[in-house]
Amino acid sequence: MQAILALEDGRIFRGHGYGHPGDCQGEVVFNTSLTGYQEISTDPSYAGQIVVLTNPQIGNYGTNHADNEAGKPYIEGLIVREFSPISSNWRSEQVADEYMERYKVPVLAEIDTRALVRHLRDHGVMRGVISTKEPDAQTLVERARSIRKMDGTDLAKVVSTPSIYHFDAADPRSQWGDPLLSTVLDQDAKERKLNVVAYDFGIKQNILRMLAREGCRVTVVPAETTAEDVLALKPDGVFLSNGPGDPEPVDYAVKAIRGLMGRVPVFGICLGHQLCGLALGGRTYKLKFGHHGGNHPVRNNATGKVEITAHNHNFAVDPDSINVNEVELTHVDLNDQTLEGLRHKTLPLFSVQYHPEAAPGPHDSHYLFRDFRKMMEEWKG
Repeated sequence: MQAILALEDGRIFRGHGYGHPGDCQGEVVFNTSLTGYQEISTDPSYAGQIVVLTNPQIGNYGTNHADNEAGKPYIEGLIVREFSPISSNWRSEQVADEYMERYKVPVLAEIDTRALVRHLRDHGVMRGVISTKEPDAQTLVERARSIRKMDGTDLAKVVSTPSIYHFDAADPRSQWGDPLLSTVLDQDAKERKLNVVAYDFGIKQNILRMLAREGCRVTVVPAETTAEDVLALKPDGVFLSNGPGDPEPVDYAVKAIRGLMGRVPVFGICLGHQLCGLALGGRTYKLKFGHHGGNHPVRNNATGKVEITAHNHNFAVDPDSINVNEVELTHVDLNDQTLEGLRHKTLPLFSVQYHPEAAPGPHDSHYLFRDFRKMMEEWKG
């Protein structure tokens, strides 16, 4: 099955199609993670995007139900160098090709992904179309140019849960050899002492697992839930999740955060961090090609230690827009000096741009969930 990638600037890549036979479109970004293609595919933060993986061999350990970060893939399409037709892993339940076909995700393989990534690095992320049906490249280029831009697009309410639910601690991943996580997840919910309300802007399952690991009962609420409705649930803390799209149109969440500040501890990551920045009077801007991968060095300004972290974001908070008399800038990316974390100096609120829950990625930043628990315990008294 032949397939074509057409970018809005006219660049064309031709290769072989796998997964779902058909077309897809979206913003083309690259991810530098070595493993975790299933977690990446099911991360709701990738809604509206086609993902290029820089690791050349993808699909060789198959897929399984436990590694899903959401109920289905959210990527529009996948681009890889080599896509394995078989899987070789004792945990595998389905080969990656069948998995992508099942969820109607087109896959483009056998192209020079190095050339594509360098093109995106040089020129920035851009809109693109993958097709196995349309042979005319120029037609696809015109289609790519007509795609709505990510700038100004609110996707958080699109991927969010439509109704409130309680996280079910009986999670299949607990069987894969983490005794501490297994013990905590097997606890009865009544034994957990901290009540956390988590905003779902595109929340990943491993975030919920990490909160449960810290002894939290987690209630997940839709993106547009008001501060008053959250406070009515009597939370010990509020978590602001990751999510896709531009943070600036998500004004309803900014309003909610302002209504929660000082009334309950708040912890945000990724989009949640950007929304905290906006709630504190800051500005956000779009990065040239974003941060996507599990190998980004971030310095903790308080300790001087460097954490290797997992990232997935296209926007960032402008540090010059933050009032440093009220807010401490806690973390910085050592690749490009972007702001990666902030903490209010007097209110119980902190956030980070990266993903401390990883999945996939390193575990250097798991301590942030412990910090959130300690903040809630101190606030609760």
